[in-house]
Amino acid sequence: MGLLDGTHGLIFGVANKRSIAWAIAQALSGAGMRLAFTYQGDRLKENVAELAATLPGSIVYPCDVGVDAEITAVFEQLARDFGALDTVVHSVAYANREDLEGQFLATRREGFRVAHDVSAYSLVAVSRAAVSLLERSGHGSVIAMTYLGSERVVSGYNVMGVAKASLESSVRYLAANLGPRGIRVNAISAGPVNTLAARGVKGFTGMLKHHAEVAPLRRNVELREVGDTALFLASPMSSGITGEVLFVDCGYNIMAV
Repeated sequence: MGLLDGTHGLIFGVANKRSIAWAIAQALSGAGMRLAFTYQGDRLKENVAELAATLPGSIVYPCDVGVDAEITAVFEQLARDFGALDTVVHSVAYANREDLEGQFLATRREGFRVAHDVSAYSLVAVSRAAVSLLERSGHGSVIAMTYLGSERVVSGYNVMGVAKASLESSVRYLAANLGPRGIRVNAISAGPVNTLAARGVKGFTGMLKHHAEVAPLRRNVELREVGDTALFLASPMSSGITGEVLFVDCGYNIMAV
């Protein structure tokens, strides 16, 4: 018997096999959860569908989290396919490349809006659409992905750091709103891992080296460890935890000088 046998989850943000979202999917599926995935645009459809096909009973839906009608359509389809929902994983973030280069001071209004809309507001929109299905399970869990750049200045992170700060605050407000309905909302703050999104951050290779040298465990976090933390947050083992940001970064966040 798996820890999550008989449960259902929806994952936003799988891009390829090196995605944090895919590591989470593997952990949840391995514990018995049946999963649905979303993809944005035909460019990602094939990758997501190919990966999903390796996990028993998985379903794939198109969804642009910047379009409310598409979010609504996903949950309407899920209601027909799954009936109830236990876990939602939000692993979506985006900022214009020019806003991740140079100084944060140079961020344009539109770039600021786009980063916050996709990286932070989409969690609110997805959570709102998921409420009725999560309530049916009686123990719903929403899990978002964040990074230390929300709290501290990280070179090359710029407007994404500010958007992640907004995301983390949204986690707390959503947890307060949804707690009375039996739904928990938490975030995982993972250390740097070599994903497609991370490679868009200038100087990322140097960042990996620095983290491994400074973190108390003297190494970088593994994707498997992030997936296992999501499994914990999706399971009854974390039933008393909500509104929290859990660091999974080999202890890097505790260090000063």
